[in-house]
Amino acid sequence: MGKISDAEFEGSSGAKYKFGVYSTDTSWKDIGAVYIFSKRTVSDGKGSHDFIYIGETESLADRIPSHEKWPCADKNGANCICVHVEENDSSRLSIETDLIRASDTPCNDQ
Repeated sequence: MGKISDAEFEGSSGAKYKFGVYSTDTSWKDIGAVYIFSKRTVSDGKGSHDFIYIGETESLADRIPSHEKWPCADKNGANCICVHVEENDSSRLSIETDLIRASDTPCNDQ
């Protein structure tokens, strides 16, 4: 299906990050990104997200299709993947940490 919408999420630092929201069956490119498995709900035309897992990778194409957290994500109702493209390794790690500190993600704890 591909891209659904755009979203902006705030980390514990107060920094805001722009994400594309994609269906879970999206074919991924070989790009670095921070990603979030989330449960998206739409009410009054606006989408909201319950974060299930937050991670980072140097290649979405290599990481997402066989991700070890899919069983946990499925169990918790993940229906989309939010992606913030970032090629710089240290920036990805910083953003991932900032978002995890601001979130209660059931699959990051396992």
